[in-house]
Amino acid sequence: MRRLMAVFEEADQVVEAARQARGAGYAIADAFVPFAVHGLDEAMGLRRSRLTWVCFVAALTGGTLAMSFQLWTSVSSWPLNVGGKPFASVPAFLPVTFELTVLTAALVSAATFFARSRLFPGKRAAPLPRVTDDRFVLVVETDAPAAEALMRQAGAVEVTAVAEGGA
Repeated sequence: MRRLMAVFEEADQVVEAARQARGAGYAIADAFVPFAVHGLDEAMGLRRSRLTWVCFVAALTGGTLAMSFQLWTSVSSWPLNVGGKPFASVPAFLPVTFELTVLTAALVSAATFFARSRLFPGKRAAPLPRVTDDRFVLVVETDAPAAEALMRQAGAVEVTAVAEGGA
């Protein structure tokens, strides 16, 4: 199966091309855009990200571990009577718990994102011309010759056939 790489000049064109390609039954491999294009994920038929759930579970785990560790150390492992305060002084534990909740959620979410996206140090990627400046690229997996005409009709200024791993 070959891939067609269609280059567009406007964000609306790439969204409409994605809708038309999905409507025609073509599989969309990816889209490369210089900024977030609203509606493109829906036009491509992408599911909602599960990264929010990963972040929530990591935050819950980090907060629980932070509070549990502080309670364990101050109540059972090393209880100290400081100024007559209770051993389980929860308000004193909240800043550390909050910080570890946020830190855990951020680090686990970033690690999950990089692992899922297969982004790792030293990875080489073939840059697409002008995509980071002002071009929008839609990559469609198809063997049908009508797909190129569909992309041109949607406003593509350039359509190129690439190898399977090329885009």
